[in-house]
Amino acid sequence: MRRFFEFERYKTCYRQETVAGFTTFLTMAYIIIVNPAILENAGIPREASVTATILAAVIGTVIMAVWAKRPFAIAPYMSENAFVAFVVVKAMGYPWEIALGGVFIAGALFTLLTFFRVRSWLAESIPISLKASFAAGIGLFLTFIGFNETGIVILGTKGAPVRLGDIGDPSVLMAAGGIILVSALVARKVRGALLLGIVSVTAISMLTGITPLPERIASLPPSLSPLLLKLDIAGALRPQFFPVVMVIFIMAFLDTIGTLIGLSMRGDLLDESGNLPEIERPMMADALATMAAPLLGTTTTGAYIESAAGIGEGGRTGFTALVVALLFALSLFFAPLFTIVPPHAYGIALVVIGSFMIKPVSLLDFDDFTELIPAFLTIVLMIFTYNIGIGMTSGMIAYVLLKLLTGRVSEVRPGMWVLALLSLSLYFFMPL
Repeated sequence: MRRFFEFERYKTCYRQETVAGFTTFLTMAYIIIVNPAILENAGIPREASVTATILAAVIGTVIMAVWAKRPFAIAPYMSENAFVAFVVVKAMGYPWEIALGGVFIAGALFTLLTFFRVRSWLAESIPISLKASFAAGIGLFLTFIGFNETGIVILGTKGAPVRLGDIGDPSVLMAAGGIILVSALVARKVRGALLLGIVSVTAISMLTGITPLPERIASLPPSLSPLLLKLDIAGALRPQFFPVVMVIFIMAFLDTIGTLIGLSMRGDLLDESGNLPEIERPMMADALATMAAPLLGTTTTGAYIESAAGIGEGGRTGFTALVVALLFALSLFFAPLFTIVPPHAYGIALVVIGSFMIKPVSLLDFDDFTELIPAFLTIVLMIFTYNIGIGMTSGMIAYVLLKLLTGRVSEVRPGMWVLALLSLSLYFFMPL
């Protein structure tokens, strides 16, 4: 197995990869509870949705581990689930079965484009400045999520959208202490620093009564029968549903490219040209998982930015993803145990991870504004719109426009024109 996952090539070992897998899982285990809660707004049965969410994560992450051999975990995307629940179903009035049919069609398109290497061609056309901005932007986005989850930063008022949380709140104080603890462990180069921080804060939180103990540790997984194969592909093929399919497709398409590049840059997995070797493999894992998800009864899946936590612990191979998949599989029976980690515990890891991912900004040419401004827009709009896709699309559109307006259009690769047009089309198809 060491040879299969190329441990020697990446100078890693079973312990390092296992710790990385546990860390990634603990930072994203919230999806087991949150995804079904969001999709319940679309009328999707919550208990069956828990099983669908876990199985989609297991299938996608196993494919990523064994086929792509990369340390990226796959699970249902947060932004896409909210789009389906609140826009497609609640606002537009489509049944959730048709919405899932649209997800399946998008997944089929991903698979075809990946098979013919169109997606890898597009990814390799992205300039290094935008690739650097994806990594830095995702890092700061994770930090913002972490601050919000821990309560250190909370929603503010009109004119001041965010503000400092209640620093007298025990959970906030615990999170602040956890950030200092993890930072000190990282500075001392302690292996498993992020995992130690998450487990320590969780244990203290339970001992002090802030986090209640689970009423039960194990249970049988809820039946999947209310959701299995209930998608309506024929309904999603109707002409009036085309804009919805396009939005689902574009959002997931661009999110995946940005996430894979950003995570790979953090893990030093890019080659000397700034490309991820055999990128079509993780893209195919993502595409096949997106086709499987609606068959199970959940929404678009893809590589999770929380994988950065495991990469930060040294995860470099598919064995990290295999550990994540195993833990998701166990959560079918031990969901109450795995989801006990409170936000102020896993949030501290996300905050620290942001500091790991800010380094790529050093690759930016600060004297070339046709490179700097698109990268800057990518980073800040990811955070200020709370949407990775919006940041990416804005940066791609700005890059092409600035090169065009400054007479440097020869620097734009053909694939970037396609990505810019695809990015622009998102705003035309997005339902108001």
